[in-house]
Amino acid sequence: MRVLGIDPGIAIMGFGFIDKIGHRLVPVQYGSIQTTPDTAQEVRLQQIYESSCKLLDEYKPETVAVEKLFFNKNVTNAFSVGQARGVLMLAAAQRGIPIGEYTPMQVKQSVVGYGGAEKKQVQEMVKRLLGLASAPKPDDVADALAVAICHAHASGMSQLMNGATRR
Repeated sequence: MRVLGIDPGIAIMGFGFIDKIGHRLVPVQYGSIQTTPDTAQEVRLQQIYESSCKLLDEYKPETVAVEKLFFNKNVTNAFSVGQARGVLMLAAAQRGIPIGEYTPMQVKQSVVGYGGAEKKQVQEMVKRLLGLASAPKPDDVADALAVAICHAHASGMSQLMNGATRR
């Protein structure tokens, strides 16, 4: 199963493709889509949409996992991130790719085993679980891979549960 994990953002949207082969997680491709703040908002969203379409068409994930929005104080930033998240979800929906959504706490729990884990702990576990030489940079990329890992784990659990209920 190929999973695309997304850490949404308007300036930097992290992405990470992984393959789940049995119990192994194999990194396929990861990086970020970046836009500049001096570009009009609608153009930035178009850039994210077009880049997302290219990635989806090239790497053909079976499913997409997106981090749910979480914000404390900066509502304006949350709207921008939500719009970026929306164009990615639109690109996936247009291709009929199912989307899973996870809170930051769910991702940390799945990857580290503790929902209150620090960012560095998540990065270290992403590195270990995927057999990488170093944690991906920028942080948004490591976070996107963590979302993909979380979805791969959740998919495995739902398959186990479905198998158990069919017996």
